[in-house]
Amino acid sequence: MKPITYIFTGILIGLLLAGGMFIVARAPEGEPIKLREAPTIAPLQVHVAGAVVRPGVYYLQDGSRVLDAVESAGGFIAEANKNGLNLAARLDDAQRLDIPYVAGFEPEAEDGFVVISEGTPSPLAGIELVDINTASLDELDKLPSIGPTTGQRIIDYRDENGPFARIEDIINVSGIGSATYDEIKDLITVGEG
Repeated sequence: MKPITYIFTGILIGLLLAGGMFIVARAPEGEPIKLREAPTIAPLQVHVAGAVVRPGVYYLQDGSRVLDAVESAGGFIAEANKNGLNLAARLDDAQRLDIPYVAGFEPEAEDGFVVISEGTPSPLAGIELVDINTASLDELDKLPSIGPTTGQRIIDYRDENGPFARIEDIINVSGIGSATYDEIKDLITVGEG
């Protein structure tokens, strides 16, 4: 092979390498891809009425069951008729869930108000529940075992994660364990939106 052939081959290889580097190194054309935020699923609003501790409207996670709604409302009262209830049934948004009473223990209606003639008054009667989805730091601080630091953690948690679906979800807040939950569970609610 002649030296001119080596030179020509070297120039050709150099041009090919330079062209390849130019293609690889150049800026991409078009607009960058923008990722959208993941869609969030709105919580279910379920009206729990009848023979439960705290009847009202509760926010529950999608896919919740009848048992979840009853637990959010504080559980069954002693006069609840649990027979015939499907506790595993899925809930729908805007559903009303009526928990029946045992025959003979139904509350009586007088002039639009419900009067319970049987049993003794609840020790929690007259106590206003603290809505952990809307409560201020001062309101949270009044709960047993919840000081200003833990109260602020509750507010920070709901700001970052959205509203609590059930009162049991407060255990997810740093500094609140099962002992603290047991102290406050009858004093809190997730609202009657």
